[in-house]
Amino acid sequence: MSLNDTLVQITGNISDLMYSYLLVFLLVACAIYFTARTKGVQFRLLGDMFKQIGEKKHVEGEKSVSSFQAMMISTASRVGTGNIAGVAVAIAAGGPGAVFWMWLMALLGSATAFVESTLAQIWKVRGDEGEFRGGPAYYIQQALHSRAFGILFAIFLILCFALGFNGLQAYNMTSAIQYYFVEQDYKAIALVMGLATAAFFGFVVFGGSKLISTITSVLVPIMAFTYIGLALFVTITNIGLLPQVMSFIFTYAFDFQSLAGGLAGSMILLGIKRGLFSNEAGMGSAPNAAAAASVSHPVKQGLVQSLSVYIDTIIICSCTAFMVMVYYVKVAGAGIGGDAGLSGMTLVQYAIANEVGPVGIHFITFAIVCFAFSSMVGNYYYAESNIKFIKNDRIVLTVFRICCMLVILMGCMSSFDLAWNLADITMGLMAIENLIAIVVLGKWAFKALEDYEEQKKAGKDPIYLSEKFEAMGMPHAECWHVDALHLEQLGGNTIKEYVDEALS
Repeated sequence: MSLNDTLVQITGNISDLMYSYLLVFLLVACAIYFTARTKGVQFRLLGDMFKQIGEKKHVEGEKSVSSFQAMMISTASRVGTGNIAGVAVAIAAGGPGAVFWMWLMALLGSATAFVESTLAQIWKVRGDEGEFRGGPAYYIQQALHSRAFGILFAIFLILCFALGFNGLQAYNMTSAIQYYFVEQDYKAIALVMGLATAAFFGFVVFGGSKLISTITSVLVPIMAFTYIGLALFVTITNIGLLPQVMSFIFTYAFDFQSLAGGLAGSMILLGIKRGLFSNEAGMGSAPNAAAAASVSHPVKQGLVQSLSVYIDTIIICSCTAFMVMVYYVKVAGAGIGGDAGLSGMTLVQYAIANEVGPVGIHFITFAIVCFAFSSMVGNYYYAESNIKFIKNDRIVLTVFRICCMLVILMGCMSSFDLAWNLADITMGLMAIENLIAIVVLGKWAFKALEDYEEQKKAGKDPIYLSEKFEAMGMPHAECWHVDALHLEQLGGNTIKEYVDEALS
């Protein structure tokens, strides 16, 4: 057995144990708990989610970002090859029922995304150049008073995003172009692509967070809408097959006869694993982007991040699922099994080519490259925030950026199974620690939501004040104090009257 085979086997066993016996139950329990405690905030305040996208920056600073830019950074990380390759892997390995479980986890998990992103806003910090930073490592240190556990989370996240996810995105990007080359040329092409991708990645990340947010706020919407447009074309032109596709998804999702044989269990597990990899709700990654937004109330960014989960799973993952399922129904003649030799990128490429011809393969290859690269940039942003949490030093940051470039180069030449297993394990470790933290701190997100809704009912544009909540016993927060609110930027005397009233 080769070293790669041994590593695949070991990491696979660890991943299966982690998800089968712990993480799946934690994710589902937390999603249900937060949905109940927020009274279904992800459904009740859907209209507010769209309104808050246009929230302007409330604090000046060259490197501060708006609510929309913060959402695009998190969406760049969420909307990646997981939406394409991950969905195809789940369907090929677990059957169409896995799609249902991805949908369910997104609907419930968006409440978890709301809570963790709201907490990230409450306990964010401000950098020297006007930028905000935050995330689980920050609220674990400030609110739970444990820098050691904050550093532990930061290490998990760095390993997950800089090593696991970026290596996987690099692998998926390179595998997408395999169609164009014969097998003996593929290794050389992978090396060339790895060098080129690492170089361009270096150009972007050495440009700073402003360039990152600019790249993602342009690239992500363009590619997402184009991909959705292609999926709608495939769905509309095969509208007659849609009832059959939906029937397969729901039939296999509740195939209790297969449960005895373990198929449904595998389906549920794959749906939740791939759903988590895709939308990242509860994982502790998106809060790092959420904290960067300059808004007047933490709940505003919490709502925006909930919307990002919907965009990722309910819309974009569904696009992939419908295209793959149409291919299965038309070509394989069944809703499960399909072509046994096809999975991941290759399955999606064949599914699209079957509908629109070779041009479909060219498009999906280009889309994969763009999605993968935007995800690498979004992933790096998360990792950088946590590197600064551990040690905010320019030399350390420069060395880290070079290491990230090397990981991308190696990822382009890695193996499929090992890349997925490493991503799953590191994702699981950070998710477990984050879920425990947000359950403990969740009450402050609930109180912030109550405050937001009370102000909305009074006809006000909600403003958050740390003093008001710290008087209730909330652990000290670095931001959101009266002396740091820049009242002149938030409405002058009207806001001052609210501040006086809230503190009286």
